[in-house]
Amino acid sequence: MSRNISIAESISMAIKTLKSNRLRSLLTMLGIVIGNSSVIVLIGVGRGAQNLAKNQLSNLGANVLFVVPGNNDTRRRGVSFPKNLVLEDAFAIQDQVPTVKRVAPQISSNEVVQFESRSSTSSISGITPNFLGVRSFDVANGRFINDQDVKSANNVIVIGPDLNEKLFPYKTAIGSNIRVKDQSFRVIGIMSPKGAVFGNNQDENAYIPITTMVSRLTGRDPTFGVSLSFISVEAKNEKSTRAAKFQITNLLRQRHKIIRDDDFAVRSQKDALQIVSTITGGLTLMLAAIGGVSLLVGGIGIMNIMLVSVSERTEEIGLRKALGARSSDVLTQFLVESLILAGLGGLIGTTVGVGTVAVVAILTPLPASISSGIVFTTVSLSGSIGLIFGVLPARRAAKLDPIIALRSL
Repeated sequence: MSRNISIAESISMAIKTLKSNRLRSLLTMLGIVIGNSSVIVLIGVGRGAQNLAKNQLSNLGANVLFVVPGNNDTRRRGVSFPKNLVLEDAFAIQDQVPTVKRVAPQISSNEVVQFESRSSTSSISGITPNFLGVRSFDVANGRFINDQDVKSANNVIVIGPDLNEKLFPYKTAIGSNIRVKDQSFRVIGIMSPKGAVFGNNQDENAYIPITTMVSRLTGRDPTFGVSLSFISVEAKNEKSTRAAKFQITNLLRQRHKIIRDDDFAVRSQKDALQIVSTITGGLTLMLAAIGGVSLLVGGIGIMNIMLVSVSERTEEIGLRKALGARSSDVLTQFLVESLILAGLGGLIGTTVGVGTVAVVAILTPLPASISSGIVFTTVSLSGSIGLIFGVLPARRAAKLDPIIALRSL
């Protein structure tokens, strides 16, 4: 008389069967291990890239808008930017846009900075005192450029901490004179560390009065006057950022007498963050899909091995059915074996994946991370794959005719 075989008995028999073929079981799980760990690592690295971009964008300053010369089409084609964004535009934005708190015009140029026998190529920026507040920078030692420096076009310079280490590894920088082109500048301050933004290390930059930049380094454009690299604008608060962007655009269109295409662009942190989030989100999904393919391959491997197992265990299946085992018992037996292979492989792969993400976060600047929800999803997915791909071998085993199966004994 036949009796129902409990799940506990099915699990016990499945474990014994898998143990009897340990090498084959391990090799079968390997595909799931690789697939599961790949999904976790790729999603973790993708999220790390997204977090890194967010952190770098936060270094640009709070509620900041950037007015840059040239429109989107100009930048896509890679042509040289026009010089029609001028210092008077910055003054007009400060005076005529009610939602703006502070404005910081900027002229930037890459120059060789020298002190005695040491030199470094750095970005030299001509700025106003507002730069410090608009861009949320701090001075570690000394002082920053003030209104008197701008008014008198003093030859003073404030350097970043990394530039300070390159030029003054054994000496105090403040009070020393360094050369930029053929001009001598007195170091009056050293900035606090700020970090990199999209590959540009802000800690290697240097800052001089904007009037000094024009009179000593870049000069005036005969047509446009004092041409700016860009203008940093701080809105009064986060809610007024969109209104400030709209008002600045209208003001500059009037000043530049624009009828059709703008010759400038106004960008916000949110715009940049949205673009970066879209790109990194798409890359993360693509990487997760690649890892998902690995899981699919692992599932196919489980199905193939289980089909081989059905062929090898034909006599066992026939004998069990002759002794009273039902087709449902055989079906459950093979499904449990597939589920154990996939579930155990998923757990091992998850452990490897989470460990790899942690190592990446520790050893690289990338703040890679993975949520518990993703971990649970990948483990559940691997178990589901084992269940799904185990159905075909289990059904084939359950449908075996015991008489035909016993003939091979």
